[in-house]
Amino acid sequence: MKATCELLVEDHEFGMLVFTPRPELGVPLPESRRSGMIPGMAAKPVNLAGWTGEHVRHAAAMIRQGSNPAARVYESIGTDFFLAMAPGWLNLGLWEGPGSEEEAEEACRRLVATLASALPAEGVILDVGNGLGTQDPLISSLVRPRRLVAVNITEWQLAAGRDRLREAGAAPVAGDAARLPVADATVDGIISVEAAFHFSSRKAFFEECYRVLRPGGVLSMSDIPVRRWPITPAEVLSGLTQLRVFGLRPSMAMTAGQIAATARAAGLAGVEVTACGDRVIAPALRLASARLATRLGAPAGQQEAARLLLRQVGLLWRRHIIDYLLLRATRP
Repeated sequence: MKATCELLVEDHEFGMLVFTPRPELGVPLPESRRSGMIPGMAAKPVNLAGWTGEHVRHAAAMIRQGSNPAARVYESIGTDFFLAMAPGWLNLGLWEGPGSEEEAEEACRRLVATLASALPAEGVILDVGNGLGTQDPLISSLVRPRRLVAVNITEWQLAAGRDRLREAGAAPVAGDAARLPVADATVDGIISVEAAFHFSSRKAFFEECYRVLRPGGVLSMSDIPVRRWPITPAEVLSGLTQLRVFGLRPSMAMTAGQIAATARAAGLAGVEVTACGDRVIAPALRLASARLATRLGAPAGQQEAARLLLRQVGLLWRRHIIDYLLLRATRP
């Protein structure tokens, strides 16, 4: 971590290091997040297609992944991604309708609220992989936690979301989901929204959940499993491209059954899995496709890349290769 950009303060009650931005030193957001330009535009484009330095580093990471590929992905996406379902929200939403602009923000809120409804009230809650912090005020209002802690391996997201975290009364913690910087048996509930496929290891994450949860504590999360393995050349190409673009390790391609079995093997009990891709992936694809069919403020190069990736995700969904799940488990 960059000692010149943030202060790490030890919280003795929970045995963790709290990320405290230091405004007098400045928190280094990626260059395209500081521009103040319209969404998707960069202050210093690398070329006329609108690619920024973050996009170039992201592309390089597809060839050779570093130790933190998720950080490169979300640096590239930024705070104003033009295909985000709603401003500030990085989840795909849980939809009642077919996927309209009118429902988009409510769908994002509904997904978080559905997961948060399983958490115990007025306890200590970890939000692991909290994105830009947009979901944390909602979690706080629904669960009324005694303490809410937002854990994120991408430090600039913690800095970008500090106003939302302050609104939620949440403590930002720079940390790895596979090595949670939290003491044993100090947490009542863990929520993780659409982040586990980015973790270095689901096995390690579930083991960490078991370690930090108190007996009776609850894990509530959403994830993207595979239903079968790609077979045709188009399926294999689409699957491999998605792995590289989103900084995913091949080992993270797991079926719902494998994910549930991994949670049980870590010691978690009462593991319940609900598949709901028809209410998440399908509507999100429709909305993203509709947006790309119209003229957007994003540069043409970014739009073309998005169309290609969207076609590949659509193929993986239509051919029943990927799905979406909600998982709930407890610490016995």
